[in-house]
Amino acid sequence: MNITVVGLGYVGLSNAVLLSQHNQVRALEIVQEKVDLINQGVSPIRDTEIQRFLAEENLQLEATTEMEYGYGHQPEFVVIAAPTDYDDDKDFFNTSILEGTLEDALRLAPDAVIVIKSTIPVGYTKRINEKYNTDRIIFSPEFLREGKALYDNLYPSRVIVGEISERAQTFADLMVDGAATDSVSVLLMPSTEAEAVKLFSNTYLALRVSYFNELDTYAETKGLDTKSIIDGVSLDPRIGDYYNNPSFGYGGYCLPKDTKQMLANYRDVPNNLIRAIVDSNATRKGFVSSQILREKPQVVGIYRLAMKTDSDNFRQAAIFDIMKQLRAEGVDVVIYEPSLEADEFEGYRVETNIEAFKLSSDVIVANRISEDIEDVRDKVYTRDVYNAN
Repeated sequence: MNITVVGLGYVGLSNAVLLSQHNQVRALEIVQEKVDLINQGVSPIRDTEIQRFLAEENLQLEATTEMEYGYGHQPEFVVIAAPTDYDDDKDFFNTSILEGTLEDALRLAPDAVIVIKSTIPVGYTKRINEKYNTDRIIFSPEFLREGKALYDNLYPSRVIVGEISERAQTFADLMVDGAATDSVSVLLMPSTEAEAVKLFSNTYLALRVSYFNELDTYAETKGLDTKSIIDGVSLDPRIGDYYNNPSFGYGGYCLPKDTKQMLANYRDVPNNLIRAIVDSNATRKGFVSSQILREKPQVVGIYRLAMKTDSDNFRQAAIFDIMKQLRAEGVDVVIYEPSLEADEFEGYRVETNIEAFKLSSDVIVANRISEDIEDVRDKVYTRDVYNAN
């Protein structure tokens, strides 16, 4: 089939690569540098499988910044992975970029089924079809990990499409055809339920992060061994020994905005737990800041803004709120982040030399421990007990 993919972040690029194994894919992106890299077989994002597939596989993928060309091969499907973000002032997702992209797709691909891969509020697909007087827009949620986006499409936990129809089954089949496993659960359901699945899934993951973080807060406050407690708790098969490594809080592309959106959807629904998940993340970051300040440091070094090992994404990272709280207390904050090339980032000094960084820092704050700072472990503050994401 001819397919157009719009937006080449983690979601869009991983989908474009997956689908281009067996289909002709044109990928639209506004950043020329990304387009050039992809067309040269180089990934613009850090993702092992995407890097390998672009370099080694025979993909039918062409990236472009030209909108008319991107839609010009009469695509049967248009997959949209435009960014949406939570607007704290309006207490709702900002979908303006997505809607501009939908208008382009409706105009330039008049026969295509348009599949939204962006995260959206519950009920959005139904409302947007009514707004544009169409039935061509459907929703299919993504469940991708940062840095493992293509892997999670090759070995998907499930494929969900928000419509019970032949065209929804066709799109699900395209996703399954691109997978590297024959064992894929496929669910077709109404769009509003599919939207709810996405938000409830991410809110549960945030709940799990928050639970183990609060366990760790208790253990650190009481002088207990966090790892021993988590090991014992996690051996219960109903709980499981996974996704349980303490951190400075949940962050990234999805969990902060999705939990806030979930809470907004509960505006007229009784709840305690959903509100607690959002509040817990702020409490955790405040606790981490207070623990660092107890050391009375003059200079705090932030080892990596990216909160996950082998990641180059630090969007909405928990560390930013901690840095603000430290600076508000008069602490000098310096960053070591290899992906930054400038001497300054958002008003914070950047140190590019790891040895100078270690020498100048009284306390080094690291969400995940690394060999780079093992030799100064005595000045490292981390809550990483498993040396894993």
